[in-house]
Amino acid sequence: MKIALGSDHAGFKLKEALKGFLISKDFKVLDEGTYSEDSVDYPDFAKKVANDIKSKNADFGILICGTGIGMSIAANRIKGIRAALCWFPEMARLARLHNDANVLVLPGRLISSELAQWITEVFLSERFEGGRHEKRVKKIEEMDK
Repeated sequence: MKIALGSDHAGFKLKEALKGFLISKDFKVLDEGTYSEDSVDYPDFAKKVANDIKSKNADFGILICGTGIGMSIAANRIKGIRAALCWFPEMARLARLHNDANVLVLPGRLISSELAQWITEVFLSERFEGGRHEKRVKKIEEMDK
């Protein structure tokens, strides 16, 4: 499974920690930056990761900024992206099961790397349930038109 990973400067340290974690779990990682703590604009990285998902260059994306809010807003502007800001593993589980989220967003300044790893592991291990949730996801997709 290939994961596109992106952050702004506020999420850089957590991105680097997660990259090592994902590689240790045998995931392929496409690091879309940023590559330092120098100030950058989060929409640029949300767009890169979202486009990796749309082009099928990656299976899932993970985005990190200070609160996760900016990355969530930016990523969800891209047609076909369902980005979920998750603070807890249960949120990540339900984002996959019920919403078929394809991008996990994390708050880099507000959670530990251990919690981020746990959330990420849960997100990547769940599968969309479909069923009654399928029609809801389709309604979201209709909003893109």
